[in-house]
Amino acid sequence: MTPPEARIGARLRAARQARGMTLDQVAAACELTKGFISRLERDEVSPSVASLVAVAGVLGIGMGELFDPPSTQLVRAGTGPPIAFGGQHVHESLLTPGTQRELQVIHSRLEPGGTGGVDLYTLRSAVEFVYVLAGALTVQLASETHLLEVGDALTFPGRTPHTWANGSATDAAEVLWALSPAP
Repeated sequence: MTPPEARIGARLRAARQARGMTLDQVAAACELTKGFISRLERDEVSPSVASLVAVAGVLGIGMGELFDPPSTQLVRAGTGPPIAFGGQHVHESLLTPGTQRELQVIHSRLEPGGTGGVDLYTLRSAVEFVYVLAGALTVQLASETHLLEVGDALTFPGRTPHTWANGSATDAAEVLWALSPAP
């Protein structure tokens, strides 16, 4: 049985499932048995270094990822550190740790007339996602404009030139932005 501090089975299973692979597919690619892979995912065997390297390689994960403890960070309501992503009449806070490189989530409160500016801009992220919690938000992309209202979400390539605005003269808007990877 694998000691608790070295349990990696759940991470291997999650990586396999995220890639849509079966136990048979992983076993065949690694030239191991399906039973061995199954037992490995349940932390019932101690693999050799060669076996573990082979399985991790097939699953596309680094060896360090298997042994790094998962990092968690709780951000209570209203306690996210302020972040200045630009714009006018905007109050933003970061909801993910600054060390998080795969995802950045930002809570933005846009005062009436709040805007990202008149000039279109791009970010160094593959994907941007915005979800409207309150009010309305206009997102202008290079070739199209979207009016988003409460409950609406928009996903677009982060490298697409864009800007945004709260067009209301009286009501604030509140949105969540998710950027992946974090710029």
